[in-house]
Amino acid sequence: MREFVFTLTYETGVDPLMDTLAGAPEARSTALVCPVSDSEVWRLDRVTGPPETVERAAALIADEERDLLSVSDRGCAGRRYSDVLSATARRAVVYTRVSEATRCDAVSLIASRYLEGGVFAEVTRRESEARWRILTESDEKVGMLYDTVGGTLREGITYRFEHLEDATESPSNPFASLSLRPEQRQVLELAAENGYYETPRETTLDDLAAELDCPRSTVSYRLRRAEAELVAGFLSTT
Repeated sequence: MREFVFTLTYETGVDPLMDTLAGAPEARSTALVCPVSDSEVWRLDRVTGPPETVERAAALIADEERDLLSVSDRGCAGRRYSDVLSATARRAVVYTRVSEATRCDAVSLIASRYLEGGVFAEVTRRESEARWRILTESDEKVGMLYDTVGGTLREGITYRFEHLEDATESPSNPFASLSLRPEQRQVLELAAENGYYETPRETTLDDLAAELDCPRSTVSYRLRRAEAELVAGFLSTT
């Protein structure tokens, strides 16, 4: 499997989602994108960050009247379906499917026209940059893809090639599950959503205990165990 990686940089006012993320440097959106054909694509977007940024970004992605796919001046015509699969204060996952897309200059659909053997992509948006990682069996026509995307971009978007090489890691999974007990996951998610890990902290163990209606010692223990599992999992993969 080969991976083709490049970055698109957006000027202010070119894309509302990028403008939203640019206003919150700690926010990001990671999407898995799969073109089913040259006229149909589905994607899963996972947005994390401050509550107001997550809410605004998720609303933009889920807006079925808004085209966030095309990178040219020509919008995507076609049928669109979106659904917010999960949403908390600091995280949202949105499913989108576009079908019968005609005259659509979406990066993923352009890639499907040139790359044989199936295409799968991951795009990470942060601040003013969208980093695309396209996985494909054959890179025979990557040069044509590169030239087409570069020649398609509307004013205000610039293009930077990063690399073309063998894929070394799998794309991130917005539904990835941690090895946590349900009660540990519950307190960890609540702590993150309420700003326990912000600097300075926006909530306390007492506040979490009150919301969960549990003793403070129980909440503290579950949180420490969850954190220990996270650290152990991280160290085992690095």
